[in-house]
Formats: sequence, C-alpha cells, structure tokens
Amino acid sequence: MAVDERVEELRRRKALSKMGGGKERVRAQRAKGKLTARERLDLLLDPGSFVETDPFVEHRTTDFGMDKKRIPGDGVVTGHGSIDGRTVFVFSQDFTVFGGSLGEMHANKIVKVMDLAMKVGAPVVGLNDSGGARIQEGVISLGGYAEIFFRNVLASGVVPQISAILGPCAGGAVYSPAMTDFIVMAKGTSNMFITGPEVIKAVTGEEVSFEELGGAMTHAEKSGVAHFAEDDEKAALRVVRKLLSYIPSNNVDDPPIVRTDDEASRMDPELVAVVPREPDKPYDMRDVITRVVDRGSWFEVHEHWAQNIVVGFARLEGYPVGVVGNQPKVLAGTLDINSSIKAARFVRFCDAFNIGLLTFVDVPGFLPGIEQEYGGIIRNGA
Repeated sequence: MAVDERVEELRRRKALSKMGGGKERVRAQRAKGKLTARERLDLLLDPGSFVETDPFVEHRTTDFGMDKKRIPGDGVVTGHGSIDGRTVFVFSQDFTVFGGSLGEMHANKIVKVMDLAMKVGAPVVGLNDSGGARIQEGVISLGGYAEIFFRNVLASGVVPQISAILGPCAGGAVYSPAMTDFIVMAKGTSNMFITGPEVIKAVTGEEVSFEELGGAMTHAEKSGVAHFAEDDEKAALRVVRKLLSYIPSNNVDDPPIVRTDDEASRMDPELVAVVPREPDKPYDMRDVITRVVDRGSWFEVHEHWAQNIVVGFARLEGYPVGVVGNQPKVLAGTLDINSSIKAARFVRFCDAFNIGLLTFVDVPGFLPGIEQEYGGIIRNGA
C-alpha cells in the first residue's frame, strides 16, 4: 500500500468514527432535543483543545450477530482537552451506537482516561447517555462496570469527578455517576433510575412516568442525587465549566484564584438589616452570604434539596471558598437527616481539595420527630 493510500485509509477511518451510529440515528437523537457526543464535547471544552484517544477501538463480541455490527469508537468518545486553559479528561457516551450501552472495550476506554487523569492529576468529566450494560456481552459488560467503579473509588478525593446526565441512564449507568463528586442533569431529556417504569409496574403495580421516576427535578428535589438541574444540555455543560472554575485540578494543587475588583474593606450597610431583631422571624441566609462574599461569585450547590441548609462555592478576594449556612427560611433552619448528609458531603469534598470553609450559623437544633429518629438522625446528624 502506497503512503498516500495509507493516509487516505486513516482519513476514511477517522471520518467513519465521527459518524457514530449513522445519519438516521443522529437525526433521531436531535429529534429528541439532544446533542451528539461530539457536539457536547465541543461545547464543554475550550475550542480546538480536544485530543481524542482510541477512536478506532471496536468491540470483540461475535455472539448474537454482533460480529456484523462493529462501529469505530464502540459508543464512547474519550480523550482530554482544556477548560479555561486547565487540562481535563473526558468521556462522552454516544447513544446512537448501541444505545450508549457499555461493553468491554467501551469500558476499557473510560478506564484508560480515568487512569490517565489520576496519573496526571486532572479532573474527570463524564457525559453520560447510556442504556446500561450491553446485554450481548453478558457478564463481561458487568465486569467493565466493576473496573469503572474501582477507579471511581481510587479517584475519590484525589481528582474531582463530575458527571453530566444528558440522556436516559438506567441500571449500571447510574451507579458510577452516583459515586462522583457532582451530578448535573438536563431537564426534559435526562433520566436516572435503577429499574424503569415498566419493571416497576410489573413488580409492584405502581404506575409512574419516566420524568416522575427519574427526571432532573425529581433527583434535584426529592432524592438529592442531582446537584444541579438545568434547562437544557447547553446550560448543563456551562454549569460544569463554571463548577471547575472554583475547584483545583487535584488534591495537591490550590484552587484557582481570579482577580476581583471587590475590595476587602468594602462595607455593606444593608447587612445590619438583613437579620431581623425578632428571633422567631425568618430570613433568607443567601441575602447574608451574597453581601459577604465577592460580588457575583456565589454559586449554589444542591439548591433544591434539603433547603433548610445552604451550601455552595464563592470567592473572598478572588480565593474560592466553600460556604455552608443554616437556612432560617425553611424549617426554621433546623437540621434533619437530609440536610446533615448534604452539608457533610460538601464539607468532605472541600476538605479533600484544599478549599477553605466559610460557615454561617443560625440553628435552633435538630428537627424532632418519630420519622427522624427512625430514619437515623443520630447517625446522620453526627
């Protein structure tokens, strides 16, 4: 084969890998209001920074006619790029290829970038859009999940792990995101559940829609699984970029510092009037927080869940800090099981990644009640 023919063959294979599952499936993806795996990476990363790894990998399965269905990339786009000039490792699952299902080689690609991220000391961002395990590969597929879960544990507290849920994720596809530090969901197009509505109806007789069972607001308000619920995929990816601007690349680096024109000596006369003189009168702790931290720097996390406590990131003189504050506006600011879990997990993340804490305390104590005691308020409150 001549040199020119080799180059042409390389170009042909690259073009084939970028087609995903083909034009028809890409059209179906867009008809649902969803972006393709590569379009998501283009929005997430700095322009021109993405370097792909393993674009020609294919599965090795021959059963169930899979030997006639080989698509380069095997349903996931992996590699590294930059966000605001800082290196990040990424994987973006492609729903147009076998429904984004995870097989042996698919898992190996994800594991590879996670290993590289830990070696380099850079965050891992996963763009999830997967139907779960690839049943044609059987137990090998489940073994792939085990390898990913193992890396989630190894990377915990070492490099930040962020998951964006941008499609229907079920079964094993939701466990790995649940083990990461932050989950961002897109309203209307993303779902997370262990078993779908049809299985639930068959087993328990309960009828529930996809959105009610595992939609973005369900997990942002009720289960607390999602830290952010955004209007669409583009907004979700912007949140991922913003989140990374507050946190370091690893547990050895310091958080990124930005310049600010908000003077440290700034006085705020309205701050005196925010907290009412009457102890039984509620107020919004956010009104205090936004007046103390750098202007425009407040970035709330877990806004919709356990609202009797407020957590999030902000800056003081340009330095990122984690903020925890009781919320007198909700349940008089009492601590219950969910708020205890919410605050403890956030504090643990900040501690692991060298982010200082700013605490606003106005709490009458723990929420009394039989339900709280039976639910384990002693364990969770501690």
